[in-house]
Amino acid sequence: MNIRAKYDDEELNILQAWEAGTLKPDSGMAQAIKSHRVAAQATFKKDQRLNIRISSRDLKSLQARALEEGVPYQTFAASLLHKFVNGHLVSQR
Repeated sequence: MNIRAKYDDEELNILQAWEAGTLKPDSGMAQAIKSHRVAAQATFKKDQRLNIRISSRDLKSLQARALEEGVPYQTFAASLLHKFVNGHLVSQR
């Protein structure tokens, strides 16, 4: 099978430019990487503490779900809160 058969025209142009050594990086790439790095660092910065009281039943359920996901339950809870406040996790009313 011809390996090029699985590429569309745009992908073939990129592949040909790569093979010819004429592929050039985007001029704004360094700034984009820097911007994304700053955003990621701000996202993962944990500089505040939150103490809440929840029912033991809810805590056990939270711990069970975290175990299913393979993460510590506090990390799982923080992830849920982060997703909710950023609109990626919506309430089902």
